[in-house]
Amino acid sequence: MYSFLTTENWADYELVDSGNFEKLERFGQYYVARPEPQAIWDKHLPEQEWQRLAQAVFTRDKGSSEKGQWKLKKDMPEQWYINYKYNDLKLRFRLGLSSFKHVGLFPEQDSNWKFIYDTTRQLKAQPPKVLNMFAYTGAASLAAKAAGADITHLDSVKQVNFWARDNMEASNLDNIRWIVEDAMKFARREVKRGNTYNGIILDPPAYGRGPNGEKWQLENELNELIKLCQQMLDKTDYFLLINLYSLGFSAIILDNLMHQTFGDQIKNKELGEIYLHDKGDRKLPLGTFFRFHS
Repeated sequence: MYSFLTTENWADYELVDSGNFEKLERFGQYYVARPEPQAIWDKHLPEQEWQRLAQAVFTRDKGSSEKGQWKLKKDMPEQWYINYKYNDLKLRFRLGLSSFKHVGLFPEQDSNWKFIYDTTRQLKAQPPKVLNMFAYTGAASLAAKAAGADITHLDSVKQVNFWARDNMEASNLDNIRWIVEDAMKFARREVKRGNTYNGIILDPPAYGRGPNGEKWQLENELNELIKLCQQMLDKTDYFLLINLYSLGFSAIILDNLMHQTFGDQIKNKELGEIYLHDKGDRKLPLGTFFRFHS
């Protein structure tokens, strides 16, 4: 089944507008404007309205595709908290303005957090073991933990894991296993040791570096990583979710890789795209996903 998933019913987040390679978002009570390479259409709101609403505006440095500076209005803090609620799941996230335009959260992942929470609760293992790789500030880890998982959170950046720990404590959760390591090295070692997991969550970047300078390039590494995950995934009681945000990485490529590797283990399959919708009723594509569960 090919699906289009979007973020819904979240009081503390909305995509207000998008266009001219930018997006205007509300996180809690604060409005943030930052670059968005896929928003190639015109803005819905007039420029004066963007200027009136935006309390933090990100501008790229000359000669850089990612790094830049934030310009803040006087009432805009550099860090703040927002809440997230879905059925019995209640989380709290600390946001912050980074020099790479990010704020510490990818709100389009809302539908995947719901899937992780619901699916983890349905697993038979007590507690189910879940591995979150490229885990960033830990929203998916928190969703699994709140559902009762024994969760391993892996990211190659130590400071990001500290940020995830802050989110865990703000959400009144505890006992997450933190790993700072290169994802491929960790996966190869786990396979060698025969360790398995009931759930695996993957959200790899297009490019990245491990803690010792190990190079990650999505198109070169993903095939092997998925094969390692097949060996780590429990064969009877399981789920797997992979999300990719890479311009030009088709969902068809992801479909081919997953079926090649997991074959008949794929049940209850969902494949498709994740997007955010703005008040002008435009859909902003923000990645492809593939997920299945026993």
